[in-house]
This record gives sequence, structure tokens and C-alpha cells, in this order.
Amino acid sequence: QVQLVESGGGLVQAGGSLRLSCVASGRTFSIVAMGWFRQAPGKEREFVAAISWRGGSTHFADSVKGRFTISRDNFKNTVDLQMNSLKPEDTAVYYCVAGVVKMSQYDYWGQGTQVTVSS
Repeated sequence: QVQLVESGGGLVQAGGSLRLSCVASGRTFSIVAMGWFRQAPGKEREFVAAISWRGGSTHFADSVKGRFTISRDNFKNTVDLQMNSLKPEDTAVYYCVAGVVKMSQYDYWGQGTQVTVSS
């Protein structure tokens, strides 16, 4: 099992920045990728960004490309999501995820952290 705990959510004005962090514990040696999903009120959960644990390759949703970056620290078992130029439509609960099989399959989810962007 892998446990994930997010932090760093909050309220920010449009155009501002926030940094989300996620720390993994448990069977962290099994992680092959970590990332972030989000779910806005009344909408389906959607992929935001992911990073491979060994090579560090990254993937982003088109909606956040050029504004968000993702990084990881293999020693601390953390993954961060730096969000810049935030828009009201980025408002959502953001979930940290971890996969132990492949990058597109996420087996573990955190409880989520709220990000609210005011216009």
C-alpha cells in the first residue's frame, strides 16, 4: 500500500500562483509514476499532470500546459505541482495519485486539497 497526503491548497486571485505538494509513504519503492488529477464542482475528475518516478518524464493536460509544472524528489518521496497564471476554471479539488504498474494507471489516491481561484 501507498499512502498519499497533499498540502498547499488555498484561495488565490486569478493570475496568481500556488504550489501543491504531496508526500508518499508506505511501499514507495513500488511507485513508477505520480501525478495530479482534479475535480471541479459538477464535473468529472480529470487528469492534470504526471511525472515518471525514474526518468522524470512529464505529461500535462492541454488546459494547463505552459502554466503548470510538476517535479519530484525521489529521496523525500514527494511530488510538487507548481501552478502559475491561475484561472477561475482551475478551481477544483486536486488529488495526488501514484501508480505502481505504469504511468497511465493510478492505483493510489490522496484525499484531495481545495484550490479556489477568484476572478
